Amino acid sequence: MGNELPSLFYSFHFYLFGLVALASAIVFVTRKSPVAAAMWLVVTMFALAALYVLLDAQFVGVMQVLVYAGAIMVVFLFVIMLLNLGHPSELADMRGKWARFAAAFLGLALLAEILALSRTTLDLRLRVSPVPPSATATGGIIGSVAGPLFREYLLAFELTSVLLIAAIVGAVVLARKKG
Repeated sequence: MGNELPSLFYSFHFYLFGLVALASAIVFVTRKSPVAAAMWLVVTMFALAALYVLLDAQFVGVMQVLVYAGAIMVVFLFVIMLLNLGHPSELADMRGKWARFAAAFLGLALLAEILALSRTTLDLRLRVSPVPPSATATGGIIGSVAGPLFREYLLAFELTSVLLIAAIVGAVVLARKKG
């Protein structure tokens, strides 16, 4: 009985975040407004990060939030706003009383879950695997990831940054031609 409760807790949250990721991805694809679609994509990225943390990949979860939900989505929104795709009233995703009611209900449900998690007596500390001795000799866990990134994969890393800069320059050129 002692091991069933953490397993049930883990299973519940795994399926919850999986359902949130699937639902927000479907909503992301069905939005007409590009700004609303980008915001739903952020929700999908956060749900995926939570799944990574549940699968004991904390570093990948943090990078998911920092890189994708943070940096890449800021660039997406910058390009969308730069292109000036319509009147702000047309970009609204929440129309009608039922949509606002559903948003309020979802917000209260998430708040209740946060309160329940903060009051639980279960030992839910993150399980950290022991650090291999080779990782500490090369500059820690981050060094073992950054080393190959800046040695073997430096060209791909730099080409990706040039591609992102080219996308931003292209967005600026498209926006200037429109005005």
